[in-house]
Amino acid sequence: MQEVPVLIVGGGPVGLTASILLSRLGVRSVLAERHAGTAIHPKARGINARTMEIFRQCGVEDGIRNAGLPPERTGLIVWLRTLAGEEIERRVPTRSSAASAALSPARNCVCAQDDLEPVLRAHAEALGIGTLCFNAEVVACEQDETGVTTKILDRRNGSETGVRAQYVIAADGAQSRLRRQLGVNMIGQEHVYESVNILFEADLSPWTADRPAALYFVEHPKIRATFLTINGVDRWGFLVNNLAAYGYDIEEFTQERSADLIRLAVGVPDLNVKVLGVVPWIASAHVADRYRHGRIFLAGDAAHEMPPTGGFGLNTGVQDIHNLAWKLSAVLAGVAKDPLLDTYHDERHPIGRLITEQSLVNTLSMGRVGRRASGPITARPEYLNEQGLIFGATYSSMAVIPDGTVATAVANSITDYIPSARPGARAPHVWLVREGNEVSTIDLFGGGFTLLAGAKGRPWKQAGERSDLGIDLKCVIVGEDGLRGPLEQWRLAYGIDTSGAVLVRPDGYVAWRAQSLNSDPFTTLRSALDDILARRAR
Repeated sequence: MQEVPVLIVGGGPVGLTASILLSRLGVRSVLAERHAGTAIHPKARGINARTMEIFRQCGVEDGIRNAGLPPERTGLIVWLRTLAGEEIERRVPTRSSAASAALSPARNCVCAQDDLEPVLRAHAEALGIGTLCFNAEVVACEQDETGVTTKILDRRNGSETGVRAQYVIAADGAQSRLRRQLGVNMIGQEHVYESVNILFEADLSPWTADRPAALYFVEHPKIRATFLTINGVDRWGFLVNNLAAYGYDIEEFTQERSADLIRLAVGVPDLNVKVLGVVPWIASAHVADRYRHGRIFLAGDAAHEMPPTGGFGLNTGVQDIHNLAWKLSAVLAGVAKDPLLDTYHDERHPIGRLITEQSLVNTLSMGRVGRRASGPITARPEYLNEQGLIFGATYSSMAVIPDGTVATAVANSITDYIPSARPGARAPHVWLVREGNEVSTIDLFGGGFTLLAGAKGRPWKQAGERSDLGIDLKCVIVGEDGLRGPLEQWRLAYGIDTSGAVLVRPDGYVAWRAQSLNSDPFTTLRSALDDILARRAR
C-alpha cells in the first residue's frame, strides 16, 4: 500500500495546478487521471488575469502565453448573422482593456485546454515532487479518522494498486465519481440546456483577419452558434446552443451534419470543412452544498458546474486549488490545526455560488435557454466585463482577521473593482522597483505568508522574524530591503501609515492588517497567526 500526503483525483487544469502548487510547497502528492493523457479537445480557452497571476506564481505564465494566442489576435467579441454576412455588434471586453492592465502584472490569455494541459503537465513533472499517473482510475475510496484508502485501476493492464492518503482532492470533473459516491447534494439547476462542441479545420481568415476576436456569435434564424478562436486561422471550435428551440437533436450531430451547420453559420455553402471531433454535453448551473467532506475536498467542476458563458469554470477551479493547497500544506506541516481546512468551504463556496449564478444570468441574457428568439440577441452589459467577479472576491472566515474597516461600495459589484488591502481582499497590485527592475507586489507572495511593513515598520519585521512565532514569515520593509518605487502609492493602496503592516496569505489574500505600529507588535502578530491558523479556539 503506497502512502502519500495528498491524492489528487483528476488530471485536468485543476488537478495539474494542484500538483504544481503542492510541490512548490514541498508536499508530496499522487495524481490519478483515468484518461491516457492530457486533453485532446480545446474545451475551456479563456484564462482571466487573476488565474494568470496564479500561473505566474507557479512559474508557468510564460509557457502558457507561448502556447496560447497573443492578446491582439483575440481582442474583440463580435455578433453577426453569419460570419460572412451582416455584423450586428462588436465589443472590446473590459478584460482586454488598458484599464484592466493597470490592475495586475498579468494579462488575461486565450489558451485552449488541449494546449494548456501539456504545459501544466510538463511543469508538474519537472518539479519532481508530485507523481502523475495517467490511465489510472480511482475505483474505490473509503475514509476514516486518519486518512483515505483508495484503489487505483491501471486501465492498461487491469491491475489495481492501493494508495493511502491523508487527504484527497476530488478534481474529477462535472461527472465526478467521488462526488456521487459521497452523495453530495447539489444546489441550483441541473440540465439547463443541451449543447454540442465541434472541433474543425477550415480557413476562416477571409472573414476574421480584419476583426480578430475570441468569440464570434452567430444569430441566424436557423441556428444559434458560436465560433471559438483556437489558432485564429484554420483551427476553430464551433459551439451550437439551444438545440431544442431550433429543432436539433443532440444525437444527430454526425460529422457530415456538423460540417453542414458550420457552412450555414459561416454563410458559405461550399466552404471546405474538416470536422475533427464532435462532443455533445449538457450545461448545468449548480454547486455542491459542501466542499469539504471529512478528508475529501471537492474542487473545480466537481464542486460547481456552470454554463461556459463568461468563461469562469476553469478559472474558478484553479482559484479553488490556490485557496486549498496552502491550507493543506500548513496542516500537514503541523503549523496549523485541522479547522483551518474548514475555511476552504467557508471562503470558496459563496464565490462558487455567485459565479455560477452570474454565468447562468449570462446564458439567459444571450437566449441560450427557452424559445427561439425572433431576432438577434446580444449579451447583457456585464458579459466579459466582470472585473468585480475576477478581482473583487472577498473572503470572510476564521482565516481572516477583520480590522474594523468597511468595504468600499461600488455601483455594480459584478463589473466594478476598487483595489483594497482590507482583510479578506486580494492584496492589490502596485509596481515597485528592485535593483532597477520593476516588480509587482503580487510577485512578493506565494510559498508562505508575507509580512509587508512601511518604512517605519521595522519592529513588525523584527517580530515576524522571531523563531517563537511558530511559522516562517517572509518579512519585507517597503522602502528598504531592496524595494523602492512609488512608496506613497503603495501605502495608500494598502491602507496603512508609514509604521503599519499587512500580512498576506500564500494565496495572495490579506489575512490581517495593522494601520500603524502598536506597543507590542510580536504579541499582536502571534495572536493574529494563532487565530488564522486555528491554533486556538475562536
